[in-house]
Order: sequence, then C-alpha cells, then structure tokens
Amino acid sequence: QVQLVESGGGLVQPGGSLRLSCAASGITFKIYRMGWYRQAPEKQRELVAFITKDNIQNYADSVKGRFTISRDNSKNTLYLQMNSLNPEDTAVYYCAASAAVRPTYWGQGTQVTVSS
Repeated sequence: QVQLVESGGGLVQPGGSLRLSCAASGITFKIYRMGWYRQAPEKQRELVAFITKDNIQNYADSVKGRFTISRDNSKNTLYLQMNSLNPEDTAVYYCAASAAVRPTYWGQGTQVTVSS
C-alpha cells in the first residue's frame, strides 16, 4: 500500500532551522508532484511548497526565501529545508503526493514548533 512517512519535526527556537523528510513507498515516486502542506491550530491546511516531477518548485509567499523543497527520486524521498523559522511557522507539516491537481495521498504529519 501507499505510505508517505514524514520525519524531522520538533521544537526549535526562533531563527533556527529544521529539515523535514518524507519517505514514500508504494508509488512511482518520480512521476508524482510532491508537496508540503501545514496546518496550524484552528487554521485551515495550507500549501507550503510543491515540486513537480520536472523539479519545478513553487512556494507560498510566507516561506519564500526561507524554505527550500527538494526531492531525491533515487531514494523516493522529499525534503523541506526550513531556515529562519518563526513562531508563525508552528504547525503540523504534511507530505502529499499528487497525480493530478489535488493531492492523492497524504502522510500522517510531523509537528514543528517554533518557540523560545
């Protein structure tokens, strides 16, 4: 079956960095558009960044210049490098695989907390 397993979340101080990973199995990873979404308490889930099968990247305005999405098709793994984190980045971060416009598969999420 399809599995997307996120890791790398945790507690970090403002200004710090984290690197999230998403290990995919059960799909032909290289043909999927992959994305990172996040959901903060009492807020709707929002798109953070996505990367196409051709490595075209797109970012939410709130993370441009601070976050970098990448993929390693040889390892079936998606990454999100997050720098200059601030408390507004606190959320559960989800990995998603999209065969079309909307996500087809979701991971279980990993908590990122930015706090001093």
